[in-house]
Amino acid sequence: MKQLKIRLLAIILALCSSPAVSEEFSGYVSAEANIFVHQPTFTGQSRHSTSIAAQPELYHEWAGGTSITFVPFGRLDSADPKRTHGDIRELNMFWIDDTWELRVGIGKVFWGATEFLHLVDIINQTDIVESIDAEEKLGQPMGHLSLLNDWGVVELFILPYFRERTFPGVEGRLRTEPIVDTELASYESDKQQSHTDFAVRYSHTLGELDLGIYHFAGTGREPTLIPRADDLGQVVLIPYYEQINQTAVDLQMVAGEWLWKLEALHRIGQGDSFTAATGGFEYSFFGINDSAMDLGVIVEYAYDSRGTSATTPFQDDAIFGLRLAFNDLRDSTLLAGWFQDRQSPAKIIQLEAGRRIGEQFKLSLELRVFLDQPENDPLYSLRNDDHLQLELAYYF
Repeated sequence: MKQLKIRLLAIILALCSSPAVSEEFSGYVSAEANIFVHQPTFTGQSRHSTSIAAQPELYHEWAGGTSITFVPFGRLDSADPKRTHGDIRELNMFWIDDTWELRVGIGKVFWGATEFLHLVDIINQTDIVESIDAEEKLGQPMGHLSLLNDWGVVELFILPYFRERTFPGVEGRLRTEPIVDTELASYESDKQQSHTDFAVRYSHTLGELDLGIYHFAGTGREPTLIPRADDLGQVVLIPYYEQINQTAVDLQMVAGEWLWKLEALHRIGQGDSFTAATGGFEYSFFGINDSAMDLGVIVEYAYDSRGTSATTPFQDDAIFGLRLAFNDLRDSTLLAGWFQDRQSPAKIIQLEAGRRIGEQFKLSLELRVFLDQPENDPLYSLRNDDHLQLELAYYF
C-alpha cells in the first residue's frame, strides 16, 4: 500500500507540472477538544483530549476535462496514539466523456439514503478513530467506471487492496472492552489485504424517486471481533475479515413535504446469511412561525435479522430526530437524534450543530450521551463516555 501511494504521488506531481486550464488549492485545518462528563472506565484513559487536524485538497484539470484530485489527511491527538494517524483520502485521475467516466487511484464513494445509519455504504472502510458515527472513511484504491445512459447509470468497481478498520487504542475513550488488537487481524482469504474485490451498481432517477441497487463480492468491511488471548495472555478482540457477497438497495422519494428513505441489504458469508434494513421518513415544516427557519421531523427504524447476535448494536431500534435549518448568512444548523433499543432500556442521545464564523471559520459541536446500557449491550463499554466535542476549523 505504501509503495502504491508513493507511485501515485509521483505520477501526480509529474502531471501537475504540465499546464492546466483549472487549478485549485483548498482544504481546512482544525482544532478539536473532547470533554468527557465522567471519569474514565478503564485504566490508562484520559479524562479529556485535544487534537489538531488538517485536510488540504489539490485539484488540477487539463483541457478536455481530465483532472487529478489529491486529498491527504492527518491528525495529532493528545490522548490516544491510535488516533494520531494519517491517510490519503483521495489520490486519483479522472477522465470524462459523453457516455462514460473513469476514475483510477485512491477515492471515496458514498451510498445511502437514511439520516442516522448507512447500512449499504460499503466501498470505503470506516475510520472509527475519527468518529464513532461511522461517517468518516479511509481512502480506497479503486478503478471506477461509470456508464451514463438515459435509462440509468451503471458503475463498475475493481478494488485491488483492502483497508483495515481503525479502532481506538488502550488510552482512547469510546473503545471496546476487551480492546481491539488490530495488529493480530486475520482474514478468510489467503490473499489477505491483497484480495481483489468487485462491485456493480445501477442507479436511476424516476420522477421523484432516486433508486440504487448493487452487488458487492469481496472482503467484508465490517470485521467479526473474536475474543482471544494475545502473546501476554491478556484477552483481546481480534478483527476477522470474511469473504462476503452482499446485495443492497437504497431508495429516496420526495412527496411534497415528505421525504421517504430506505436502505436494505442481504449478506452471505459472515456466519449465517442475514437481512438488515433501516428506513423511515422526514417531514419538513418550512418557514416556521413566519421565519426563514425550516424544521424537519425524522422517524427511522433499524432492523437486523440476526437479533441479539448481530455485530451492530442497532438491530431493533427506533430513531427519532429533529433537523433545524436556520437558513441564515452563517449557515447555522442543528440535528438531534434519539436512538431507542426496543429490546432493552438502552438509548443514545446525540446532537450536532454547526455555524460559520466570518468567511473562513466554522464552529461545530457534537454531544453524545449513552443511557441505561445493560451489560450484554455492545455499547456497554461506553457507559461512562458521555462527551461534548468542539471543533473550530479554518477553511482556505
